[in-house]
Amino acid sequence: MYRKTRINRRSFIKGLCAAGGCALVSPLILPSRGFSADVVSPGNKLNIAVIGAGIRSRTALIPEVLRQGDNITVLCDVDVAQIDLMRKHISQKVENVGAASMAKVKIYDDYRKLLESEKSLDAVIIAPGARWHAPLSAVFMKAGKHVYCEKPLVHKLTEARELEELARTSKVVTQTGTQGGSTKTFRRSLEIIQAGVLGQVREVHMWCCMFPMYPPSHDRPAGEDPVPEGFNWDFWLGPAPYRPFKKDVYHPGSLKYLPWLEFSDGMLAGFGSHTFYLPIRALNLDAPVRVEADNNEPIRETYTSAGRFRFDFAARGKLDPVTLWWTDGNRYPPEEVTASLKILYRQVPKVGCLFLGEKGEMYTGGWGGEGLLKMKGNDKWRGVLDHEAGKPVPQTLPRVEGDNHMREWLQACKGGAPTFSSIEVGAKCTEVFMPGILSLRLAKPIEWDGVNLKAKNAPEADQLIQKNYRMKWLS
Repeated sequence: MYRKTRINRRSFIKGLCAAGGCALVSPLILPSRGFSADVVSPGNKLNIAVIGAGIRSRTALIPEVLRQGDNITVLCDVDVAQIDLMRKHISQKVENVGAASMAKVKIYDDYRKLLESEKSLDAVIIAPGARWHAPLSAVFMKAGKHVYCEKPLVHKLTEARELEELARTSKVVTQTGTQGGSTKTFRRSLEIIQAGVLGQVREVHMWCCMFPMYPPSHDRPAGEDPVPEGFNWDFWLGPAPYRPFKKDVYHPGSLKYLPWLEFSDGMLAGFGSHTFYLPIRALNLDAPVRVEADNNEPIRETYTSAGRFRFDFAARGKLDPVTLWWTDGNRYPPEEVTASLKILYRQVPKVGCLFLGEKGEMYTGGWGGEGLLKMKGNDKWRGVLDHEAGKPVPQTLPRVEGDNHMREWLQACKGGAPTFSSIEVGAKCTEVFMPGILSLRLAKPIEWDGVNLKAKNAPEADQLIQKNYRMKWLS
């Protein structure tokens, strides 16, 4: 069995905490170091493929690779229109190198043909959507390519467990697209919490109300529209079950497919991947023991219009049990919880994470930014980088030049410092919050067995936990 071949996760984490390090950093650094069989020397440029030509790739990922001086040699997407938008945007917006890069780039509509043909490829950026992220990450890691994968990293819990093992044993560098983890504020916040400045933290509130609310959960629209020329709809669906194409319902753009539960897992995974990241690492969280979703409406084929989830965690060594709350749509934490933030900002921020400790509170933005600390007996909020309470805490984590998440991965691919947010880390973190989707979809609390990935009180959850890929487009 899989678990018998691994060190017990909680024992491993306890040992690292005792050593004074970040619980989820040290065990995951070594596999993500640049020790691939084909390490690129620091003075050379990486040849990188990009899978998925959506807005995230063209406005953030590709521009940053080019600014760092590496090569985008291949673009792969099943929609010609998205490729055209990509080439136009990069050519116009990335000064000096954008147009030249797009003039030379090779275009593919099938990642399998890409792998077969592009022998000089060093690395790949994967960003076509959650239904594709785990399968493609696995394919390219097995092919010996360094992998940067956008979040949400997985769509099924078993995918997370498999990616953890593969990333741990692969001789490639990986990075998950949780870019907030590369900021100095995120890492300082983590150091301060783990040093005990807040005392015991028994409650954390997270929320995201920055996007327009989705309508109440609903089924797919009736009928079918013509598939646009140059768009392989069947391939776009990929591992997901087939359904008829409907114009402007699922594509293009992540905010369109995000709520459809056969493609993704709504705001809990889509934005929670960012916000859960700091609490999971700072509080040494493994799997929750119980999860409950507040089903304010019947759940059909889409995510709820207003989510509210409770995650209960057992004690971890000297750390007390803790409860994490997540809300989205237009649902915020209780007013008594956010009262001091409302005074500071004059309104509750649209997105955030609030740690409630016995000695004080910490607020961070949804990506782990801001990093404000307020100690009991003092009404003043102050940044974690220069707060008096944090000054005795030593710096134990590495910092990234310019807080640049992409740069960290690129440099690691060339044999530089290890990545902080490897796919092994990302997959472990995903395992923590994904049981919330089970509770939402089954409309019942879940008693969770994280070791075996089982809902102890809901055997019917297995169909949502296990992979059930449509194999037509998989290698």
